[in-house]
Amino acid sequence: MPPPRIHQIRGTLTPFLYPLLWEEACVGVGRRLPRQRTRCYVQQCRKYSTPTTTTPTSPSDPAQLPEGRLNPSRDDYSITPFADRCVLTLAAGSGGHGCVSFLREKYIEDGPPNGGDGGTGGNVYIQAVRGETSLHKLARRRTIFAGRGKNGQGKTKGGERGEDVLLTVPVGTVVREITRHDPVGNEERRIFMEQGGLQPGENDTGFEGGNWQDKKWLLYPGIPASKIALMPMPKVPPPRRSPLAAMEPSGPIRLDLDKPMDRPMLLAAGAVGGLGNQHFVSEELRKPMMATRGADGTKISVQLELKLLADVALVGLPNAGKSTLLRAISNSNARVGSWAFTTLQPNIGTVVLDDHKGRPKLTLRETSGETRPNFLIADIPGLIEDAHLDRGLGLGFLRHVERAACLAFVIDLSAGDAIVALNSLWKEVSEYELLREKQLYAESQRTVNYKPFNNDLEHLSNADFVTAPDQDAHPLPSLALPPLSAKPWFVVATKGDLPETQHNFGALQSYMQAIAAGRLPHPSGKANAWKRVLHAVPVSAIRAEGTQRIAEVVVELLQPAAVA
Repeated sequence: MPPPRIHQIRGTLTPFLYPLLWEEACVGVGRRLPRQRTRCYVQQCRKYSTPTTTTPTSPSDPAQLPEGRLNPSRDDYSITPFADRCVLTLAAGSGGHGCVSFLREKYIEDGPPNGGDGGTGGNVYIQAVRGETSLHKLARRRTIFAGRGKNGQGKTKGGERGEDVLLTVPVGTVVREITRHDPVGNEERRIFMEQGGLQPGENDTGFEGGNWQDKKWLLYPGIPASKIALMPMPKVPPPRRSPLAAMEPSGPIRLDLDKPMDRPMLLAAGAVGGLGNQHFVSEELRKPMMATRGADGTKISVQLELKLLADVALVGLPNAGKSTLLRAISNSNARVGSWAFTTLQPNIGTVVLDDHKGRPKLTLRETSGETRPNFLIADIPGLIEDAHLDRGLGLGFLRHVERAACLAFVIDLSAGDAIVALNSLWKEVSEYELLREKQLYAESQRTVNYKPFNNDLEHLSNADFVTAPDQDAHPLPSLALPPLSAKPWFVVATKGDLPETQHNFGALQSYMQAIAAGRLPHPSGKANAWKRVLHAVPVSAIRAEGTQRIAEVVVELLQPAAVA
């Protein structure tokens, strides 16, 4: 019986996608291919299909360890899109125009006016949800427009409302208003100035050139110009706002979305539509041939800044093993590598305490008395010396540490003196804390020339338009967060399985014991720094040895009794 025939497999990527099949095909058709080419393909297939069995010479050498979750191949170095800051222009929808129409039916050649009102423009909402982890979807849009209201129609049919816009942002997003253009507010100010007998200043940007009343009217099409000059024009109706405008946050907008939201929050209400000609019927004007235009929508320029919500934040020097440690103790697939600045963006992982398969070994209780089955841990890019001077990646990513309840300083024991590395990290954290305090103070002293109006113009005064330099300041709401130096912290010493790092870890442990006892000052130099319970945990992140102790330390520090 002849042997089974092996079909030749063709394709450029076949050796890489199906190495075993290609090796069998090469052996089966070796007589048809050049010997040298067949031997080259077979060697290449064996290279990608046969696992390496080299015995590691060093306990923590990534080059000698087999590939796996903690030591992935170079093909696993993918980066997910991430953005933690962006500037957006939010434009509420403009109102639709009113309609100029008259009743036309059988036996009624010239009926009364029946023009409908224009529809209200779309609103702009914002909502913080759990599923979002980045602002990159909004950062590339830049300008977001809500739908414009439809124009009114005959037979007193009003226009449809404009389409609303919902911005979904991650939990922990801070919204700051930069500029605002409110056309309705400008009209209200114009009317007030005219009633008070005042003229707008030359540098007043709230007033536009031209006849303002002419811009508000929409005349019947085809009416001759000679008739327009003799036509009695009714009084321009006062500016109106949508009833939903009362739900807007008072300007300037300063929001801290630190909790998931059950319902969206209104940022900019759509403008109201124009009035149809049926509203202008009077004894002098039986057949009004004019309607009003819809109001223009409000435009707000806001800055979105994401500050990740995590229970523990990893802070360390470049190439200290933070990403590998995050993979070892959580479900994160953070990018790892044996070079500096492998992490270019923050990563978040979930450490599971209770997998619901038995009695949990660790229990994390919140201040409300409820138990949590897991906690979140965040990894930020590495900090180099003098990072507060904008060296390396700077201190921009330390904003994600502000909301963390606990800090974990990751130190490589094989990279030099661990005490010097710890003091260097605390120095950068302290410098960032000073910069943050200055930024909050500057925002609290900021004075904005904006105040919402109501429709009752008789009760307005000059104080509603002119803001004194030292009055009516709008401070940024306090985040109610303790200083970074006052947060619980501990040290994770990586590569603790190496024999040459034992002495370095002993010196680090003695140093932290002296800080806790008060014999040495705190590395941050702050009086209110955390000194109650200090831990130094030696681990081997790449071998996942000693990492179980990290969860125990975190649970101990996050308990309400330890924080109180």
